[in-house]
Amino acid sequence: MTPATTVQGICCHFAELFSYPTAELAATVAACSTLLRKDYPESVSSLERFTGFLHAQLPARVEEIYTATFDLQPVCHPYVGYQLCGESQQRAMFLMQLNRLYRRYGFEAGFELPDHVSTLLRFIGSHAPEDCRRELIEDGLLPALAKMEEGLDSADHPYLAPLQSLRNFLQAVVEPELPATGRLEECPL
Repeated sequence: MTPATTVQGICCHFAELFSYPTAELAATVAACSTLLRKDYPESVSSLERFTGFLHAQLPARVEEIYTATFDLQPVCHPYVGYQLCGESQQRAMFLMQLNRLYRRYGFEAGFELPDHVSTLLRFIGSHAPEDCRRELIEDGLLPALAKMEEGLDSADHPYLAPLQSLRNFLQAVVEPELPATGRLEECPL
């Protein structure tokens, strides 16, 4: 079994991958790959494809692709609540519950909405207790990531690789105790 600190570290690296690209993105991907290599090798090959993409592009082009994919009129909304509920009252309730959960554990969501993939990953990587972590992964992130992958316009899309890598990693983290409950009720939101 992988130590919780390793899982948390990997989640923090993935949070950076799904944030607006910085000059450290390639180093973050390399660090994430290093942590994944021992216990989650099935997640590494996807990240290696993404590394190849990063090395072949100018930073400005990576930023453009990120923005087109996740920001301005995105092809792939990076919001778990949006992926699962659309723009609805259900999503509004989910956002309120996440904010309450974050406050309970002293977590600051920062500038993104609380259901942004990177925000959830930072929370899971730093503050979430095991039961919340598991529930947020099984009932939130995994189904949302599957929908995000479907939303990308082609199998060649550069961000498909890190989405697949993250989904494979999270699935492996929760796999010993699947099936998922299908509810977001057990976590003390």
